[in-house]
Amino acid sequence: MKRIFLFILTNVAVLFVINITLRLLGVDRWLDHNGGINFSALLVLSAVIGFSGSIISLLMSKWMAKQSVGAQVITNPFDPTERWLVETVSRQAQAAGIGMPEVAIYDAPDVNAFATGWNRNEALVAVSTGLLNNMSKDEIEAVLGHEITHVANGDMVTLALIQGVVNTFVVFFSKLFGLFVDRALLKNDERNGPGIGAFVAEIAAQLVLGVLASIVVMRFSRQREFRADAGGANLAGRQKMINALERLKVNHEQAVMPQNMAAMAISSVGGFSKLFMTHPPLEERIEALRAGY
Repeated sequence: MKRIFLFILTNVAVLFVINITLRLLGVDRWLDHNGGINFSALLVLSAVIGFSGSIISLLMSKWMAKQSVGAQVITNPFDPTERWLVETVSRQAQAAGIGMPEVAIYDAPDVNAFATGWNRNEALVAVSTGLLNNMSKDEIEAVLGHEITHVANGDMVTLALIQGVVNTFVVFFSKLFGLFVDRALLKNDERNGPGIGAFVAEIAAQLVLGVLASIVVMRFSRQREFRADAGGANLAGRQKMINALERLKVNHEQAVMPQNMAAMAISSVGGFSKLFMTHPPLEERIEALRAGY
């Protein structure tokens, strides 16, 4: 889950920095002038803060991915495997109607791959050495088709937009909660503006609401996997995609994706419950393909 963890962590960091900055600039006092709350202004401010994190994460996604797993982009293929990878991705990208992504390999024993990028014509597709060593070419072709479909469907952009909307409401209700604690519980004088109690309550609410809101993002992530599997089946062949997922199932106990990369990976172990899993169980994905999804 390395990709999704880093994406959310960047969001949280940006939200925190912007909140501190706006507080130092006195924006909270402006929203709370004369003891009243300017709800329209608060909603606009929440949207600006909320979308900042998701947009910054999206724009940085390729760089973060490369740094997170140490992916080495293939610029000049020097062996048959690298040439085959680049040629396969090129063929599938053309069939999917997108620009040629960067193709990279990263050193990891787990059988996995991922795609990321802010633009469907400027993406990155990376595969692990574990995948290259444990899958046949037909299975790898299906995995690449799955990742190319993620790119063609604009899943990273959609994820960023959903995260931005979720962030907006998290910020909005967190600020309201902070003001409630400040006024109703701590009895702070409204003429002085929100106090430190409001800030602490707001941050605490953001953390709690952020965890709950991630359920929405994870649900989108799971639904999107079925579409990517179907796209991989179209690009490489349905049976190849089924075989690839069955191979992943065999390696599932060993295939642990680094914590912030799972959102665009082919497989993920998932979290402590299905609500927080980025990927549906492999059994469900295989069954969906066999049913003709």
